[in-house]
Amino acid sequence: MIPNRRDFLIASALIAPLQRLTAAGAPNIHFPAAPRDRLAVASWSFREHLDLPENRAAKKTHLVALTDFARMVAERYQVHNVELLGQHMPSTQPAYLRELLGAVRKAGSHVINIPAGTEKSLFDPHATSRAAAVADGKQWVDVAAALECPSVRLNIAGVKGVKPDVALTAEGLSQIAKYGQSKNIVVNLENDDPDVEDAFFIVKVIDKVNSPWLRALPDFCNSMLKGDEKFNYDAVAAMFRRAYNIAHVKDSEVDNGKVFRVDLERSFKIAKASGFKGYYSAEFEGEGDAYAGVGRLVDAALKYM
Repeated sequence: MIPNRRDFLIASALIAPLQRLTAAGAPNIHFPAAPRDRLAVASWSFREHLDLPENRAAKKTHLVALTDFARMVAERYQVHNVELLGQHMPSTQPAYLRELLGAVRKAGSHVINIPAGTEKSLFDPHATSRAAAVADGKQWVDVAAALECPSVRLNIAGVKGVKPDVALTAEGLSQIAKYGQSKNIVVNLENDDPDVEDAFFIVKVIDKVNSPWLRALPDFCNSMLKGDEKFNYDAVAAMFRRAYNIAHVKDSEVDNGKVFRVDLERSFKIAKASGFKGYYSAEFEGEGDAYAGVGRLVDAALKYM
């Protein structure tokens, strides 16, 4: 598929702002060039197959320990980058993190991002709750550093009855981004929850903070949950304008029994036109088997990259 003129112009216009963020003091990740080396697989895709308390309670079998995840991904998909959800880690104590890092190294792999978050909100009207959210974000930066991982993706938690606030959110994230810079860890925000993590809210926050250490993590499909195709691709383009090191490859998502789909080729066209050089992480959320679903995403990414 040839991208329409509007998509191309939007994405092409994003190249200059991205290049301006490569000034001194900015992150300097040396990304691989080979398509397969730019791929990753997210542990979220296998949330029903990991050795987690809820899966053990459901008496599921053939569960995969997180320490075996990188090996499984490498053997099954020939992909040597993994994205490990913080909530999938049974511990963040130094001893466990050393064990996990050793297992990833043994698989010849790397952790390239840690999605994580807190129930505390960065725009909570109460300063103590905002401070707790900032402290939690800094702790995940420390976890990333311990796992030799270049970035974290922090979620923006909501507060019942409170509208997302750009200024308060930016205030907290500015502190976390500065801490990330001190540890050489990029902080990413994802267009995840359509209510409190709307792509264009995230864009405003990132622009207000104005730090190369706070970047966007574009998800190909999450913004489609609003049921508006134009909105989704506009959101993807806006996120790639502010992206640096990672994006989520997703062709579909199931929400309340309804399946939302996106055009992967069109999404990759927008990403490439923006000048994005980072990693593409396969995050399966569609119908059917996760193992097969991730395989299809990997094959599609290699085709369109």
